[in-house]
Amino acid sequence: MKHTDAEQAMKELTMALLYLSRFCEREKFSEAKDFYAWKGYNFDVLNQLDEEDYIRQGSHPSRSKSVYLTETGKEYAKSLLEKYQIDDWK
Repeated sequence: MKHTDAEQAMKELTMALLYLSRFCEREKFSEAKDFYAWKGYNFDVLNQLDEEDYIRQGSHPSRSKSVYLTETGKEYAKSLLEKYQIDDWK
């Protein structure tokens, strides 16, 4: 595996953890298309992921406790799971 600097690793692993800890509101998890995750991670990293359209924090980020995972974010997270050889939920 290629060397990853600490800042990049923090961003990638935060995105992977957001994806792995995702939840849906009403549908069955296996059928859901929209996912959210609790945002208990470094705010600078969350802001960067938001700016890159991987997540959405809403119009008042400091007030929301969860983030929305965008389609781009889900695809990015899946590629990170593959990179780090982590299995997704079945």
